Amino acid sequence: MIYQAHAYQEYATNRILEQEAVGLFLDMGLGKTVSTLTAVDQLLYDRFDVSKVLVIAPLRVAKKTWPDEVKKWDHLKHLRISRVLGTEKERMAALRARADIYVINRENVEWLVDLYGKEWPFDMVVIDELSSFKSTKARRFRALRKVRPFINRIVGLTGTPAPNGLIDLWPQVYLLDQGQRLGKTVTGYRDRYFEPDKRNKTTVFSWRPKDGAEEVIYNKLEDLCMSMSAEDWLDMPERIDRTIQVQIPGPARVKYDQLERDLLLPFTDGDVTADTAGILSNKLLQLANGAVYDEFGGVKEVHQAKLEALDDVIEAANGQPVLVFYWYQHDLDRIRQHIPAARLLDTEDDIEEWNQGQIPVMLAHPMSAGHGLNLQGGGNIIVWFGLTWSLELYQQANARLHRQGQEKSVIVHHLVAEGTIDEDVMKVLAGRDLAQKALLDAVKAKIDRYREELN
Repeated sequence: MIYQAHAYQEYATNRILEQEAVGLFLDMGLGKTVSTLTAVDQLLYDRFDVSKVLVIAPLRVAKKTWPDEVKKWDHLKHLRISRVLGTEKERMAALRARADIYVINRENVEWLVDLYGKEWPFDMVVIDELSSFKSTKARRFRALRKVRPFINRIVGLTGTPAPNGLIDLWPQVYLLDQGQRLGKTVTGYRDRYFEPDKRNKTTVFSWRPKDGAEEVIYNKLEDLCMSMSAEDWLDMPERIDRTIQVQIPGPARVKYDQLERDLLLPFTDGDVTADTAGILSNKLLQLANGAVYDEFGGVKEVHQAKLEALDDVIEAANGQPVLVFYWYQHDLDRIRQHIPAARLLDTEDDIEEWNQGQIPVMLAHPMSAGHGLNLQGGGNIIVWFGLTWSLELYQQANARLHRQGQEKSVIVHHLVAEGTIDEDVMKVLAGRDLAQKALLDAVKAKIDRYREELN
């Protein structure tokens, strides 16, 4: 296929060519992979600025998306890609292969760093989903930090740079600029720009920006990062968000209130206990969905209100395919038992059949379907059976259907149990979304100016 770059793709490619380090905060569906590969190709074969490129990506994206993009576009077909995946033997063989680009899943970054150490051979690194390096405690971050001085060019790609607030930015920005803008340590960054928010005596659970800190952070990142919104560049279909209030029956409500109050829900063959706030939150989310794990790992079903609400959505769809996101294994098991025709998204065949409209109800977990999958060809209806606190997973999952190539308005249904923690999750997601939008707006590409330059 002949590549005819959109203006925003040219802009993204040029930023990669012009800057040795750049963070591209691009909305889902803006073609970040082909824009990056186009720059990589020029750096390899036109400018001779790099010789060996590493791409770090989620497993499914590393396995399929990057190789497929090279095969898809005529101007990229000469690029040789080696997938450093699978067993250690298979990974070693892939590293020995002669290639331009080596693609590895992020879980194996630590292994790769341990393998090469100071003999690190990749002079350019592309991190697909930079936000997966947002934790300073994660081994993948600590490993990549060790070899960052040996990397001449680095590109960070993500659509969700700050899913939990600006506190997430430091590790990601550090990998780009080695501490030039936000400081050399996360402690210094936190002390300089944040103050305790939620806390219990000496334990701080969350941080909020100090007065004026947000604008300072945005200004520091303006030359390093850029953002682009699909709404600014694409004729995107409308996204319609619906909240379906679900009333859980009386006996189930009594159990929910008892667990919330007593941190204990007794059953004859295994109690449900919640010793900490985190465990309680998890158990209450389960109860809101209709079932909960007991102390022995058994499943206690307490109501089917969300299953019945799901039935209503599927019936109203009148034969149109429905994509259902679940969170807990017992939710998956109960939905499959309740709707035998439902199919779990698991293989490439499932993706193909969905996009051909052959699967009436597809079940997917946000962690496995959150990145890199194009599902817009199969339908336009999403149902969140169980909610997640993660804004990143929430936005990425919705973007499987609400993206370039979707021809219909996308309807996102949220099954929310009234008077439960579900309502709190919805409020938190909305709040985090506003905070992230402020960041993206602050580092947004100078779209109007660039368009004038093109003309």
